[in-house]
Amino acid sequence: MVVSDSLAVVWHDLECGSYTADLPLWRELAQAAADTGAGAGTGASAADARAGAVLDVGAGSGRVALDLGRAGHGVTALDLDAELLQALRERAAGMRVQTVCADARTFELERRDFALCVAPMQTVQLLGGAAGRLGFLRQARAHLRSGGMLACAIATEIEPFDCRAGDVGPAPEMTRIDGATYVSRPTRVRVGRRVVRIERERSVIAGEQPAPGRSPAGARDVVELDRVSVSELQREGREAGLEPAGTRLIPETDEHTSSVAVMFRA
Repeated sequence: MVVSDSLAVVWHDLECGSYTADLPLWRELAQAAADTGAGAGTGASAADARAGAVLDVGAGSGRVALDLGRAGHGVTALDLDAELLQALRERAAGMRVQTVCADARTFELERRDFALCVAPMQTVQLLGGAAGRLGFLRQARAHLRSGGMLACAIATEIEPFDCRAGDVGPAPEMTRIDGATYVSRPTRVRVGRRVVRIERERSVIAGEQPAPGRSPAGARDVVELDRVSVSELQREGREAGLEPAGTRLIPETDEHTSSVAVMFRA
């Protein structure tokens, strides 16, 4: 459901909001963090231990934060886009979810005892290269309690395609809101030595929906993901004072490639 009238929220929900393949992992890690806190002998109740335990970096309009909030976990949702966070706040009414508008590479929060920090959906590949990732890893380390966990999802195997060259790309994503149809169609993925360039066409159609398999020409949206391997990210994590703690596979779906969650301990 779209709460805000912002086009940024509409496109973010359409292109990211339906992705669920990673949610079981974040739920598992959040529950483990809550259980560890409840058994730490501090005298806090299980509910108290869960409150504020999770830092969700790159939270957007709330795909992960709201899922964890519905499960009773306390979540601090951090993002640089104020419009997306406004939608998240409205959707999180009644949950233990708070928002922070800040840059993942430089954020400074009063709380420095998070049990878990998650960076879903390739957030760490949107930080402008190794320097940006290292900035984030250092800030994550500074905000985790001793023994706390950081989990970063990265995409390492991305298949290129180009619809303009005759390749068949993924099916368009569509949603209908207040009589208009919003269409987002991936048109090209180019894998370079340092970045992966992902191009989409975004269209808004008033009235009837487009015929199945077709979408009109629209505005182009471009996202560039930094290429980074598991070993590179682990090396950067060590430099930031984190201890690598293995990896977890996030399975592919019909619409999304598989990804790897790279884990660290503070």
